Amino acid sequence: MAEVISHPNTTLEEKEALEPENSGEGDGELPPSSQKEGEETKETSKKKKKKSKSKKKKEILQQSDPPSIPVLELFPSGDFPEGEIQQYKDDNLWRTTSEEKRELERLEKPIYNSVRRAAEVHRQVRKYIRSILKPGMLMTDLCETLENTVRKLISEDGLQAGIAFPTGCSLNWVAAHWTPNSGDKTVLQYDDVMKLDFGTHVDGYIVDCAFTVAFNPMFDPLLEASREATNTGIKEAGVDVRLCDIGAAIQEVMESYEVEINGKVYQVKSIRNLNGHSIGRYQIHAGKSVPIVKGGEQTKMEEGEFFAIETFGSTGKGYVREDLECSHYMKNFDVGHIPLRLPRAKQLLATINKNFSTLAFCRRYLDRLGETKYLMALKNLCDAGIVQPYPPLCDVKGSYVSQFEHTILLRPTCKEVISKGDDY
Repeated sequence: MAEVISHPNTTLEEKEALEPENSGEGDGELPPSSQKEGEETKETSKKKKKKSKSKKKKEILQQSDPPSIPVLELFPSGDFPEGEIQQYKDDNLWRTTSEEKRELERLEKPIYNSVRRAAEVHRQVRKYIRSILKPGMLMTDLCETLENTVRKLISEDGLQAGIAFPTGCSLNWVAAHWTPNSGDKTVLQYDDVMKLDFGTHVDGYIVDCAFTVAFNPMFDPLLEASREATNTGIKEAGVDVRLCDIGAAIQEVMESYEVEINGKVYQVKSIRNLNGHSIGRYQIHAGKSVPIVKGGEQTKMEEGEFFAIETFGSTGKGYVREDLECSHYMKNFDVGHIPLRLPRAKQLLATINKNFSTLAFCRRYLDRLGETKYLMALKNLCDAGIVQPYPPLCDVKGSYVSQFEHTILLRPTCKEVISKGDDY
């Protein structure tokens, strides 16, 4: 009920007209109308109490700071927010109103809900991490804070829900696949360009999403180049779209940017040997590559597929090679039974199968599980072709690389940018 506020220039007569009439003068019994009002007041106060209780319940459903409440508790209905919806291009617009395609989506609802839960965790974790990022942070502390937050919010449950792959926090000319191994003392600096690439999954449905952090505004055009190139790739993607056409559109946008670093101007280049990719269940790279330069494959995207659309802009050669100490590993998805002679290798493989299956992992994760002196056994698994090492990918030393990435789903009726948030 709105409060009546007197205007400074209100006359005495107007004030009296605004005041409620005092019909209950004297000590006598209240007239029936006043009794009725009293009963209504009691009912109103009861309603207010009920409202305040429901408000308290709603307050409980707000995420804490730092985040610690699992998203399952924040969304008790079990339905999670869908990502940004984009319509397909003209030749596929008929899908929007097709009853057959809508029915297909109703059947896929449980899958959509799983991946949306993973995406909601990603959004909340990255929002928190952005709020605490600052120069001087130890990279190991950064990664462990991020990963522990994911574990809490996603209600980590073995292979049913958890981290999809190690936190990539590659710096400057390192484009991807770098995370600190135990004992690493690298510290985040004001002039660093850091790619923060982390993944979440529920029931093996993976959200792969990344952004770049730079404290020095000098790097803003470099970040904008990869962000806009990624948005272009998402816009161009769709059912029956050729992968090569997406790559050409991405390169055109990326290479329209320049960045001035310490007085020298660089044209931003797309890194030609890095790609986006299709995503399968428990399979981060599911076979199709989405190029970020022209001249790629003629293969088409298909209905129902998940894709990671990611772009890398560089001030270097625009070409990466493997370098530095390896931290990322992943069991090969299609590997059959391969006999192993070393008992230690067999035991390590059992740990990998139980905790990661075909999801990527890093040495810090093995340390956390209590594994020690495992490097020889891990090398044995790599040499046997059971596990694949993924060393850091680097452009030329002294250059800078930025990256942005989203996971999209080509639904039967529309395109859903699952990992989209208010930030990017």
